[in-house]
Amino acid sequence: MSYLCRSLGTLTVAVLTVLTLGLPAVAAAQVNAVKDGWLVMKVHSEFVDEDVLSGSNIDVDVNHGVVTLKGTVPSAAARARAVEVARKNDGVKNVVDQLRIAPSSHTMDHAMDKADHKMDKAEDKAAKTADKAGDKMAKTADKAGDKMAKAGDKTENVAKKTGRAIDDGWIKSKIYAQYMADWNTVLNDSNINVDVNNNMVVLKGTVKSAEAKAKAVSIAKATDGVHGVTDNLSVVPK
Repeated sequence: MSYLCRSLGTLTVAVLTVLTLGLPAVAAAQVNAVKDGWLVMKVHSEFVDEDVLSGSNIDVDVNHGVVTLKGTVPSAAARARAVEVARKNDGVKNVVDQLRIAPSSHTMDHAMDKADHKMDKAEDKAAKTADKAGDKMAKTADKAGDKMAKAGDKTENVAKKTGRAIDDGWIKSKIYAQYMADWNTVLNDSNINVDVNNNMVVLKGTVKSAEAKAKAVSIAKATDGVHGVTDNLSVVPK
């Protein structure tokens, strides 16, 4: 009986020692190794469908579970929502809010104004030359109108799918959201920084293989609204 008690006591001490010093330490190290990069993707993925964040351009930085939000949002409500979304994620220890409130981007509105202005000029020119060009001008205008209508419908349909305008901020979050889907396969252990300016994407940071590099670039290029991708990623085998 005494021998059995001593054996059980020894086993208990050994188990407690492993639990205290071994497995949790290993698990914590593994979590710290991947959690920050995963959290960047996770937070961005939740920004994608937040209508209140339309017009935002947010950068998410994570260091040992502490999330820092930088960039611009269109309102105080958007700022509060961005912080709330980031804070609710598992693994987030704290959120540092460095967001700035700035008017929503008017890039699309400005482009539409320019298009309207251009159309007005074209209409004036068409009116002046209508006597000479008559039927030919009318047919050309009809074709141009149909083409513009189809392009407008396409843009509207894409926007309706997301609930947010397709601007630089949306593109950034959308790319990160798609990267997260491959986190457990080819893109695990990646540390990718996505910058978007006027629909042009620049990828920086590290990936573990040439395959991961190609995958990251391919995903970015295929994202709605992207006009081009500059690949500055470095391959760093893990």
